[in-house]
Amino acid sequence: MRSYIGAGSVIKRCRLGLIAAQCRQRLYSTVTLSPDDPDSVVLVEGKSSCRTAILNRPPVLNALNANMGARLNKLYQSWEDDRNVAFVSIKGSGRAFCAGGDIISLYHFINQGRIDDCKYFFSTLYSFIYLLGTYLKPHVALLNGITMGGGAGVSIPGTFRVATGRTVFATPETLIGFHPDAAASFYLSHLPGRLGEYLGLTGEKLNGPEMIACGLATHYTDTDRLPLIEEQLGKLESDDPSVIEACLSNYGELVYPDKKSVVYRTETIDKCFGGDTVEEIIDALENEAGKTGDPFYTSTLKRLKEASPLSLKVSLKSIREGRLETLDQSLVREYRMSLQGISKQISNDFCEGVRARMVDKDLAPKWKPPRLEQVSDDMVDQYFEPISASEPDLELPTKLREAFN
Repeated sequence: MRSYIGAGSVIKRCRLGLIAAQCRQRLYSTVTLSPDDPDSVVLVEGKSSCRTAILNRPPVLNALNANMGARLNKLYQSWEDDRNVAFVSIKGSGRAFCAGGDIISLYHFINQGRIDDCKYFFSTLYSFIYLLGTYLKPHVALLNGITMGGGAGVSIPGTFRVATGRTVFATPETLIGFHPDAAASFYLSHLPGRLGEYLGLTGEKLNGPEMIACGLATHYTDTDRLPLIEEQLGKLESDDPSVIEACLSNYGELVYPDKKSVVYRTETIDKCFGGDTVEEIIDALENEAGKTGDPFYTSTLKRLKEASPLSLKVSLKSIREGRLETLDQSLVREYRMSLQGISKQISNDFCEGVRARMVDKDLAPKWKPPRLEQVSDDMVDQYFEPISASEPDLELPTKLREAFN
């Protein structure tokens, strides 16, 4: 697997490769239900031996839908088989790389009873993420702008991830009553210490230098230099990862996070987010807040109290399980969890979270259960089970494409 290590370190790579009101709105993507032309939602750019997929829904921050997932699968499979293609890259149109999944469409699909459409979205997206994570050719993701949720899922499992001064990463799913999916439970669990638990539960954002420090990104460049990097990549004719690495390094920059960054709070994060339960994590944060008066603890507690109690418990267990799984195992489990999240069998928190933040925008979700102590172990355990005895699991081509851990 790809190793995630600390600031200033070199990221280990392998052949298989490897997720204020205005700010809150950027965490989630709004879309209409009008169909997209399948060929227009992902454009293709070809230069020499490189092929580039361009996520192309800029009005909605390149929110992912099923058409995009299907086209990405088709393109990447054809490029992997094409001897004239040495490596592949991906980028976004406009001011975002990708703000995540098309949650407004999912919200409407659920309310219209179109559960099969939701299943198709998740299965198509997760299948592409597995394809990317086991891709046989080098892959470069240019993360220039918002990179959240599913947007991280279609980039982080690849070989190289280039962050810029405009990059903003987050997995904010607990704030909409969902769970960090699209392989997030896998890659978050492999971050240093308990940083993955912190990011997955709070939905807090990281910038480009912070992504470099914790291993989510492999290279950094100033936004203005990104066209130069694209130009140089377009001239390469090699499928040797070291050649691509040299190109990215030659035009990249050495950066370090701001001294106030959370990446320098590893001891604090490990101490507080190492608890066995969400309740223990909150108790540890409250104790530190009382002893130190540090606003970091109070702001973190505020974020946790805004999230769905059920989502917090489910997400903590998910990340902890991801630490012991291969990529395919995490994706299969996340697929089960996602179907549970949209089924309303346990709770309506996903639809309620989307309603409160993206539809009515009253920012006052009514979570059920409303308090952590009311979320039972049985409720959490059910979230990890199939929605019915006849419901098939996500099928991934593990016999054809080697999984990793």
